[in-house]
Amino acid sequence: MEMLTIFLRHDQAKTLDEINNHLKSTGWYKNFPPEGVEVLSWYVMMGIGQVVTLKFPAEKLRDINALIEREAWGGYRTEFYPTYDYRALYKQEQSKNP
Repeated sequence: MEMLTIFLRHDQAKTLDEINNHLKSTGWYKNFPPEGVEVLSWYVMMGIGQVVTLKFPAEKLRDINALIEREAWGGYRTEFYPTYDYRALYKQEQSKNP
């Protein structure tokens, strides 16, 4: 399974109503995330926008990208970051370095 963190940066040239209307008209609320993709977290970062972390089989990456290009662009500027869970490794390091 792969993980991906997406920054959905608000287009500050648009009002929140304009952004939401765009997302409604493209089907974003109905179609995101694509089937087979799990949302692990979804936070609002004031002044930035939204940050979503997804978990999915590698073959779903193209579906995620295409959906964002079709439906989120125009409401958000996007940034993508490959992600992995470091918690277990960090705990191991902590136990080795008291």
